[in-house]
Amino acid sequence: MTATQAAATEVLLCEDRGAVRLLTLNRPQRHNAFDSALTRALVEALAAAGKAPEIRAIVLTGAGKSFSAGADTGEFSALTPAAPEAVAARAELTSRLHAMIRDLPQPVIAAARGHALGGGAGLLSACDLVVASETLNLGYPEIGHGIVPAVVMSALVRQLGSKAAFELVALGKPIDAARALALGLVNRVVPDAQLLPAALEMAADLAKASPQAMAALKGLFYRAAELPFEAAMQAGREVSIAMRGFRKAP
Repeated sequence: MTATQAAATEVLLCEDRGAVRLLTLNRPQRHNAFDSALTRALVEALAAAGKAPEIRAIVLTGAGKSFSAGADTGEFSALTPAAPEAVAARAELTSRLHAMIRDLPQPVIAAARGHALGGGAGLLSACDLVVASETLNLGYPEIGHGIVPAVVMSALVRQLGSKAAFELVALGKPIDAARALALGLVNRVVPDAQLLPAALEMAADLAKASPQAMAALKGLFYRAAELPFEAAMQAGREVSIAMRGFRKAP
């Protein structure tokens, strides 16, 4: 194992709980801020989970008091116009991470406590489901740093609608768990001590489904959300016909 591989392993923990894979962002001293090593490790771990037939659901959480405080400021300070290749590479890596979660055949459930800011909040929006602790502090503060939450914008507008999404990204002010629930950014809010058990229970319930059916459901869900009505109906008919091939005759 190279030094780079060892570092990537240390910043992300992986544990299987039956058919559920638990991935834990493991930079608690930095509130799990994303540097390139952590982002790459998560991309690689999700890719591996997507190819593992025994894994039927994924839970993503953060070690310590926070889910993720966003981009690591130490690395971010070097991403300037003077380093265009590094800027482009980081944007590509982040975009790949968000697209990968959507394209995985398994549902991805985030279990989030404490800070979920910037890229951390964006990662929550990319997950299929979110269980939040009452301690959640979610926001997109990028505008205050002279930048834009560009990668997450399309998902955020689709999920919230234009007015609520614009308020979050233009004001840059964080919201609490109750407001996130009201806006539909999270699915459930639970006491902090119950966060991981609640997320794992949800994942275990999802893991009971046929993997072929779940993959088809997830794929069609996101296609239908973006297609015009008639095209979405046609996509639904195609999936309905295709799924008959997986059913056993009585």
